[in-house]
Amino acid sequence: MRVVIFTHSLVSDWNHGNAHFLRGIVTEMLHRGMDVQVFEPEDGWSRQNLVADQGEAAITAFEQQFPHLRSTLYDPKAIDLNAALDGADIVLVHEWSDPELVGKIGEHRARRGTYRLFFHDTHHRAVTAPLTMRDYPLHSYDGVLAYGEVLRKIYQTRRWARESWTWHEAADIHTFYPREVQSPRGDLVWIGNWGDEERAEELREFLIQPVKDLKLQAVVYGVRYPASALRELEGAGIEYRGWLPNYRVPEVMAQFRVTVHIPRRPYATSLPGIPTIRPFEALACGLPLISAPWTDS
Repeated sequence: MRVVIFTHSLVSDWNHGNAHFLRGIVTEMLHRGMDVQVFEPEDGWSRQNLVADQGEAAITAFEQQFPHLRSTLYDPKAIDLNAALDGADIVLVHEWSDPELVGKIGEHRARRGTYRLFFHDTHHRAVTAPLTMRDYPLHSYDGVLAYGEVLRKIYQTRRWARESWTWHEAADIHTFYPREVQSPRGDLVWIGNWGDEERAEELREFLIQPVKDLKLQAVVYGVRYPASALRELEGAGIEYRGWLPNYRVPEVMAQFRVTVHIPRRPYATSLPGIPTIRPFEALACGLPLISAPWTDS
């Protein structure tokens, strides 16, 4: 079976959590004997930011860590879809793909494709930017793979797609499993990005203030922390260590006693039942986890 996947990036997880799940899916498909080809845009902002932040060495380190995972870089304006989709049985197009490319792949399927074509949605824009998602041309797609039942129902009730199925994220157990406890250990580690103020208040309530009150030895990894956020971490005695390759998360978790899960506000308020991938990764590594409130449905 030949599977073709279009995603924002397989190589870079710089503020791109979808790479975590995708790497596990591609690894599992390869283990099952499938022929998998992944395409990512040559000008993808996650990859560009990773190189700007960490240099080309970060790409080399990924290739060394995952010798079985490779992606084909393409120009969204010049890609030859006849060649890319030749012989495909299943085609997955991720939601972060360029809308024009999403439409072109749908047109290709309508004209000459015999493959199954799915749109893969792992984001909250269906509720935070519904007009944008409504305009995605999905009429030639077989359906949507949504990473939560509540998201699937949005596609169904608003008739944005022909069909929709729930496909939850999960930790890749080839990478995420308990490591030997290392010493010395800190108290708490949090791995996540500050982002666009989507959970700034929650981070203060469930991470920064408790660490300060309890005088915990805490470390934070992530990107997109403004200067004001860095000052808040410093004021609470929290050490900020910047970007962490996702494949190094298990060894880092083994150095701490606990982590926390703090969902972004759209998942806590508008998309109940979607925990995102971090809790799965922490629990797969055997690290105790305390969660901020969210509805586990």
